[in-house]
Amino acid sequence: MEFIKQQPSSKAPADWFTGDVWWDVIVAGQAPSRMRANLVRFSPGARTNWHSHVLGQTLHVVSGIALIGTRDGTVFEAHPGETVACPPNEEHWHGAAPDRFMEHIALWEGTEDGSPETAWAEPVTDQQYNGPRTRKQ
Repeated sequence: MEFIKQQPSSKAPADWFTGDVWWDVIVAGQAPSRMRANLVRFSPGARTNWHSHVLGQTLHVVSGIALIGTRDGTVFEAHPGETVACPPNEEHWHGAAPDRFMEHIALWEGTEDGSPETAWAEPVTDQQYNGPRTRKQ
């Protein structure tokens, strides 16, 4: 057993996000582990670009209100304590509601062969971000 050395908080890359986003790497597993986990903090209105994960992604909302969008125009609203699973290769985005900060834990897996685990695409437009919200129970 070992304690994992904490890395400093990092500002998320501007070519993958709109607005101010910071993350703390919780774990970036070393083989044979493929586990990845980050605590991600979004300022109001901040969001990811469109992207997908080869093996899917799970988001656990810690605080604030998370918005998660899909290519069909659906924008899901998730609250603290809720967990959302994004299937493998499904393009989606996630971020904070326009009026409050949001934190989530992002969980995904790396690939066995070292190929990219995330495919990043274009920024989410204001129209897509501001689409009608829905709550899924």
